[in-house]
Amino acid sequence: MINLLVAATLSAQTMVFNVIEVKAKEYSANEMEEAYETCCSDMKPNKGGFALQVIGKGADNGMTHRLLWYWELGEDLWEGINTEVKGPLFWSQMDNYVEEYGESYMGRVLSRQEGTNEDYEWDHIYDLKVDDPNQFKMGHDKIIAKFKKEFEGRWVGFGTYDINHPNGATHWVGISGEGTHDHVMLLDKLQSQSEFIKMLAERGQVENVRDYMIKNLKQY
Repeated sequence: MINLLVAATLSAQTMVFNVIEVKAKEYSANEMEEAYETCCSDMKPNKGGFALQVIGKGADNGMTHRLLWYWELGEDLWEGINTEVKGPLFWSQMDNYVEEYGESYMGRVLSRQEGTNEDYEWDHIYDLKVDDPNQFKMGHDKIIAKFKKEFEGRWVGFGTYDINHPNGATHWVGISGEGTHDHVMLLDKLQSQSEFIKMLAERGQVENVRDYMIKNLKQY
């Protein structure tokens, strides 16, 4: 994504992403960062990319990291690359460092504001059950446009879960920041404004399923 959840220059095309959550073996996190580098660093993603992310607060079932692939909808991320050779090599190395593979899900990015502040390294992801997706998207986009000052420099995204809805979530919203304290300060500033609360309600019926923090460790 991403920033999708990675800081990258993306086109106006709809982006699609695929995520696998993993639990790293004890003391193997650093080695897992090098698994892609040693086998596949010469692979050049087509109109997208790959990222290894650490999961911070809000991790489910002991998961510690996420593997993220993202690309333009309708394109081949590995166009011209023999993945039948590279793929098994990558996964065999990952198996050395992963204790358990968790949830895997796929979706799209429907709205996004690109982040410009490099200090905003931690993304706060909200998993949601949305009653009316069109109403929610319109409301979400209006909020980002209205509170430009509060969201300045931040990556802000909204999209769908289309294959395997984690914990039943249908959609997600993400925003970047410096860390947990910065994210809470932003929430406090926004929630102190009655117009923001009113605009939240205008998105329609929404159930918050889960929220968690992620940060990119490696990005290609």
